[in-house]
Amino acid sequence: MINILVADDHALIRNGMKQILNDTEDIRVTGEAENGMQAIKMVQENIYDLVLLDITMPDKNGIDVLKQLKLNKAQLPVLMLSMHEESQYAIRSIKAGAAGYLSKQSAPTQLVTAIRQVACGKKYISNELAEELANGLSQGFQELLHQTLSNREYQTLCLMASGKSLSEMAETLSLSAKTISVYRARLLEKMKLKNNAEAVRYAIMNHLIE
Repeated sequence: MINILVADDHALIRNGMKQILNDTEDIRVTGEAENGMQAIKMVQENIYDLVLLDITMPDKNGIDVLKQLKLNKAQLPVLMLSMHEESQYAIRSIKAGAAGYLSKQSAPTQLVTAIRQVACGKKYISNELAEELANGLSQGFQELLHQTLSNREYQTLCLMASGKSLSEMAETLSLSAKTISVYRARLLEKMKLKNNAEAVRYAIMNHLIE
C-alpha cells in the first residue's frame, strides 16, 4: 500500500485527489495538509511513502517546502502539483529535488500512473513535457532568462507581473521591503532588463502569470 500525504490549500482539490486515489487498490491518502508549514510538521511526525505537494501555498512557496522536506527526509519522494503550465515550473521543481511534476489539469488522468512510477523510485514527467524538452535539445536548447533566477527572484518577478506593490510582495513572501528590493534589482540585472515595466512585459510574453 502506498500511503500519501496530500498538501494543498484548497479542500476541494484535496477531496478530489482522495476520491481518485482511494478508488485504487494500492494507494491511500493517510494525511492532509492545508499549508506548507503543516505539511513539513506532518512529515516529521508521521510516515508517508509519497507527498503530493501543491506549488502555490498561502504561507510558504511549494518549492521552499519541497527543499525543507528533502532536508528532513531526503529519501521521501515528492510529486509537485500546479495550476501552472509544466514548462514554467517542472524543471525548477525537479532541480529542487522533486520526483515529478503534474499539472492539475492532467492530474485526473495521470495521477495514479505518476504516483506508482514515483513510488518505485523513478522520476515522472508527462509525455508532453518530455517531447517539449526533446524538441528544445534538438534545436540547441537555450535556457530562458527567467530560468537563471533563484526561486526568490522568480517569485518576485511573478508578483511584480501580477501588479503587486513592494509592500504587498513583502507581505506575500514574509520578507522585508528592503529584501524584496534587492531581489528585484538582482533579477533585472540577471535578465538585462532596464525597469519594472520591461520585467512585467517579459513575464506576460512568457506566460509566467495566470
